[in-house]
Amino acid sequence: MAESSQSQIGFLVPLDHNLKEDTSIPKIPLSEGQNIVGRDSIPVTDKRLSRKHLTLNASLDGSADVLVEGTNPIVVRSSDQRKKLLSRERLTIKHGDVIELIPGHHFFKYVASGGEKNTESPNSWRRTKNEGTKVWEGEAPSQKRMRRVSEDEASARSLQAELDDDSLAQESSLEAFRHFNVPNDELPLTFRLLQVQGLPAWANTSSVSIGDVIQGNVLIAILSNYMVDIDWLISACPTLEKVPQVLVIHGEGDGTLEYMKRNKPANWILHKPPLPISYGTHHSKAMLLVYPRGVRIIVHTANLIYVDWNNKSQGLWMQDFPWKDQSSLNKGCGFESDLIDYLSALKWPEFTSNLPALGNFSINSSFFKKFDYSNAVVRLIASVPGYHTGPNLKKWGHIKLRTVLQECIFDKQFQKSPLVYQFSSLGSLDEKWMSELASSMSAGVSEDKTPLGLGEPLIIWPTVEDVRCSLEGYAAGNSIPSPQKNVEKVFLKKYWAKWKAGHSGRCRAMPHIKTYTRYNGQNLAWLLLTSANLSKAAWGALQKNNSQSMIRSYELGVLFLPSIKHGCGFSCTGNGNISEDKCGSLGSSEVKRTKLVTLAWQGSRKQNSSEVIPLPVPYELPPQPYSSEDVPWSWDRQYHKKDVYGQVWPR
Repeated sequence: MAESSQSQIGFLVPLDHNLKEDTSIPKIPLSEGQNIVGRDSIPVTDKRLSRKHLTLNASLDGSADVLVEGTNPIVVRSSDQRKKLLSRERLTIKHGDVIELIPGHHFFKYVASGGEKNTESPNSWRRTKNEGTKVWEGEAPSQKRMRRVSEDEASARSLQAELDDDSLAQESSLEAFRHFNVPNDELPLTFRLLQVQGLPAWANTSSVSIGDVIQGNVLIAILSNYMVDIDWLISACPTLEKVPQVLVIHGEGDGTLEYMKRNKPANWILHKPPLPISYGTHHSKAMLLVYPRGVRIIVHTANLIYVDWNNKSQGLWMQDFPWKDQSSLNKGCGFESDLIDYLSALKWPEFTSNLPALGNFSINSSFFKKFDYSNAVVRLIASVPGYHTGPNLKKWGHIKLRTVLQECIFDKQFQKSPLVYQFSSLGSLDEKWMSELASSMSAGVSEDKTPLGLGEPLIIWPTVEDVRCSLEGYAAGNSIPSPQKNVEKVFLKKYWAKWKAGHSGRCRAMPHIKTYTRYNGQNLAWLLLTSANLSKAAWGALQKNNSQSMIRSYELGVLFLPSIKHGCGFSCTGNGNISEDKCGSLGSSEVKRTKLVTLAWQGSRKQNSSEVIPLPVPYELPPQPYSSEDVPWSWDRQYHKKDVYGQVWPR
C-alpha cells in the first residue's frame, strides 16, 4: 500500500518459486516516497507476515530504500548475491532485485518504471542523473517521444525476458506437478507423495492417504514399520478393523509395546524382529495385503503415526500381483527373490489362515511365493542386520544396490553425472565410508560397456530456517533427529544442498521421504525410494578387506530403473477378472526401454519407442548448494529465534 500521494513509479511484481511472474497475485503499485508492504498488500494467509512488514522508500532514480519493520527477516536477492535483513535493518535495492518477504517464500521483484507524470524508463533516469540533462539538449519533441517509447519497450522486453528466463516454450515444473495424474494401470511405474494437510489442492494432485491404499476385501494384512500408533491407525483406516488377521512388525520400545499389547484388537499379532547387533532398529516401512485375487505390496517412508501421514513430505509405491496359476508355481523372478529373502529374515511367528474359496495356508515367508511377480516394475533393495559374507554379501545394503546397478545399461549422458542423497537422519560418517557408498551408487555401464564412473554426491538437508518456518515449526525437527556431532563435521560442508520444493508445494512440509538418485538435468538414471537414512547402520559398512558387510538395521526400498517390464494393470480391488486386467502370465511380460524423468522435464512423452516415466521428485534438481548463511539442522542445538508458532527450541 502506497502512503505517498506522489505519482506511481514502479511495482513489486509477484514471482513463483521458479522466479517467473505469478499472475494469480496482483502487482503491488509503488509511489515515490514511502510505501508500506505487509499482510494487507497480498492475498495470502501467513501469520509470519506483519501488517507493516517493511517500508519501501522509492526514488525517481530507480532505487529504493527498504526497512524491515516486522519481527521476521526478509531476504534480498541482487544479481547472484542473497542478503538476509533482520528486523530494523535497511538496504538500498535497485531495479530487478528480488525480495523474499519471508526467506524462501513470497517472492516479489522490484520493477522501477515511469509513473503518470514521469514516463521515462529507469534507464533514462539513471542516464539523466549520471550524464546530466545536456545529453538531451536540442532534441526535438517528436524525437524525445520516440526515444521514450523505444526505451520503455526495451525495458518491458528486458523485464519479460528476466521473468521468463526458462524460455516461453517451457512449461513450469509447478504446472507439471499440478497436472500430474497417473492412470491406474501405470501406478506401479512411478511413486506418489502422501497428502499434506494445509497445502493448496494442486499440491496434493495424485497424492495418497492411508485409506487410499488399505482398502477393499483384505484377508490378511502385514504392516511393517518402526513407530506404530495403534489408536491413530485404526481411526485413520477403519478397514483394518474388518481384516481377519493383522500382523504388525514393528521397532517400538518397551513402553509403547506394552501399550500396544493392552490396546490392540484380539486378532492382531505383534512382532519385533531380532536385532543381533547393538544400535540397530527395525526401520522398514511396508505393507503386504492379501486379497481373494492376489497381493498388494506397498513400500513407503511414513511411520504409522498422525504427523507422518499429514504434515511431512513422504513417498509411497505400490503394485498388485495375482496368484500364480498351477503351471507357474515353481517359476520365480528377481523381485520374488528380493522379497522372499527379506521376509525370511524377519522371522515372524508363523500363523494359519483360512482364506475363503482358497483353503488353509501357513502364513510364513514361503507363502508369498504363491503370487506372480513377473510384472514387477521395480527391484527391492533391503538391509537386514548381521555380518554378511560370501553370497549374502551381495544380498543386502549398498552392496545389493551396487550389484543390481552393475547389471544395468544406462544412457551415456549419465557418465560421471552427479548423485543426490536425500533423507531425514544422518549417522556418524567419515570420508572413507562416503567414498565406499559413492562407489556403489555410481555403478553401472553405458551402451558401449563403459563404466559410468564416480558421481559427485550432494546431500539435500533442511536448514535451521527451513525447520523454523515449516508447517510444524521447530517440532518438525523431532523427525530430523541428528546431533551436532554428526551434522557439523567439517568434511560434510561440501555436500550440503537445500531442501527446495516449491514446485511440489512442499517447501514447508519437512522431508521424511528418503530418495537416492543419479541425474543429469531433469533426466534420472535411476531412483531409490527407501526407508534408509544416510548411515552405516542402514546401508552397511565393508570390513575385512571388503569381504564382509556389517549392517545393524532392517531397511526396505524400491529401485526404479530405465529398462523395466512395462507393468500390469492388474488390481486386487478391481471388479473385473484377471484376464480383463491387461496382465500377462509369469514370464510373458515385454521388457521395454524406458526413460525416467522428473516432473520438470520438458519433452514428448514418447521418444524413439522409449516410454517416458515421470517420477514426482518433490525437491528441485539440480540441488542448490548452501549459502554461507545457511546452517544445517541439528536437533540438540538451542534456537532462540521463535518459530511460526512463537516457540523456541527446545521447548
